[in-house]
Formats: sequence, C-alpha cells, structure tokens
Amino acid sequence: MSAKPTVVLVHGFWGGAAHWAKVIGELDKRGFGSLHAVENPLTSLAADAARTRQMVAQVDGPVLLVGHSYGGAVITEAGTLPNVTGLVYVAAFAPDAGESLATVSEGHDAPGGANIAPDSDGYLWIAQDKFHESFCQDLPEDEARVMAVTQKAPVGSTFGDPVTDPAWKRKPSWYQVSAQDRMIAPDNQRRMAARIGARETIELESGHASLASQPVAIADLIERAAG
Repeated sequence: MSAKPTVVLVHGFWGGAAHWAKVIGELDKRGFGSLHAVENPLTSLAADAARTRQMVAQVDGPVLLVGHSYGGAVITEAGTLPNVTGLVYVAAFAPDAGESLATVSEGHDAPGGANIAPDSDGYLWIAQDKFHESFCQDLPEDEARVMAVTQKAPVGSTFGDPVTDPAWKRKPSWYQVSAQDRMIAPDNQRRMAARIGARETIELESGHASLASQPVAIADLIERAAG
C-alpha cells in the first residue's frame, strides 16, 4: 500500500480542474495513486472553500492540498482540516487573516489586470485576444486558445472575500514563484512565500499558468512536499 498522501488539486480563476491535466499525468507516473481535482464554482471564497473541504473530508488519510492562483486563497481557507498535512502554492495567493485577493495585491499591480473586464452579470473575463499574453504567454498558441475559450469566469465580488483562519499558520507550506507572471506580480509572490515561511520556494521562468507550462517542475515540488 502506498505511503504517499492523497493530493487534492485546486484551480484558480479563469480555469477549471482540467488545468491540472499535465501535472496529473506527471504525478500518475510517480506512483501517486490517489489524486483529486476540485471543480470550484468561483462564486465566493466561502463556497469554494466549502467545496474543497467536502472533497478533503471524503479522504480517509493524509491530504496534500495544492492551489494555483486564487486556489491558493482557497487552500488557505480550507486547509485547516485535521487530515491536511501540507499546502503547496503554485503561483498563488496566500492571504493572511482578514486579507482578500484585492488587499493582498495592493501596490503590486500586474499587467494582465488591464485585460480583465466584467460582464453584465458581474462575472470577470480575460479578453480572449489578450488571454495568451496575460495568462500563459509561455504556452503554445493553440493551447492558449483553448484556455481562452474555455475560461471559467469568477464572480467579481470574490476578489474582496477575506480569509478568516489561514491554514499556513499551522501547516507546512511550499511555494512556486512564476518569474514572468503577468497576473500576480512576481515580487508579490516572493513576498507571500517569505511571509508564510515556506519550507521550500522555487522560482520558474514561467508565466502564470506554470501548472501547464512547467508540469515536471510542479510535480517535482509536489513530490518533495509529499515526502
């Protein structure tokens, strides 16, 4: 029986569980037999954290939570469950208590933000013709096109939802910085990684979608965290 923990993957804004496809393939090769990818509604931090907790609660044994982008805020909020043994942040937000994505980003603007706009129902979209340059400039154009067309827009108010009890204050954490990120400023990622006291921080020359452009390096980090 494998000693590896269950890995639960949590996506961020403008994507879904399928954004983890390449990482899942890498982890499968390495003997991670229990893998789950949450499909969050992206309607509020409370709803997304509740969905993630539901999935974690179904696991009988230790869980390693991995969050990309906004998924970092979700694992920060949901990761206090007793069977969560660690947190891995992939170019992700790691807010403190009372902080939201909006407040943790103050003074750390990223150029991709200029290409986000709300629709008439309050959902936020990245302009399709700007998606490649904003979100995943290091992916091939055809992959970026699929991401742009299938993007999952969050409710705009989610940006202001505060974290209540940050799991990183009691759980060991790991962090991957994307040095060419245009959605979350790299300096802000470095700041958050230092603040949470990450046991290991790696920096990749990647855009925001490092989970798709650098799946081997991301799987390496997850494997070390699992160990």
